[in-house]
Amino acid sequence: MRYDGDLMSSATELLSIFGAEQGQLKRMVRRITGNAHTAEDVVHETFIKLMNRKVTERDIGLVVTTARNLACDTIRAERVRASYASNVSSEQLQAGVVDPEDAVASRLDLDALLRALQTLPVRTQRIFLLSKVDGMTYPQIARSLNISVSTVEKEMISALEFCRTWRQRRETI
Repeated sequence: MRYDGDLMSSATELLSIFGAEQGQLKRMVRRITGNAHTAEDVVHETFIKLMNRKVTERDIGLVVTTARNLACDTIRAERVRASYASNVSSEQLQAGVVDPEDAVASRLDLDALLRALQTLPVRTQRIFLLSKVDGMTYPQIARSLNISVSTVEKEMISALEFCRTWRQRRETI
């Protein structure tokens, strides 16, 4: 445990080191990162990281090594972000952005499907909607409708086959 006096003298030493070496630290980090703004951020992060450590004027090597390591970590993190960004498709980047024409077409398709589902038996419609719209599991549907899981499975197969046939007919129009 450090006393307040130790923290004060350590903080004074750290401020002294940064006062004398800040320009050189920024230049070194800028050479590593290739960016002056990033260099300022890394040097600031170095100061914060060392602020609660006991530092003396002989610890200039610790300051330089910490700044260098943080700069390398920053470069590594930027490479990971860049790699991720290059692997993200334009569709993923535009997620949530829907062309108004596509939105209208999707809504019309959904309305047509809901109308077509009305030709199914009521229990089959209900099972399908509980599963696909409400996200209920087959056992949950079976309990709520007081039927067996096997019946739910058979009705879902029927509903899914109906949907597949409906979609195939719509695609050939």
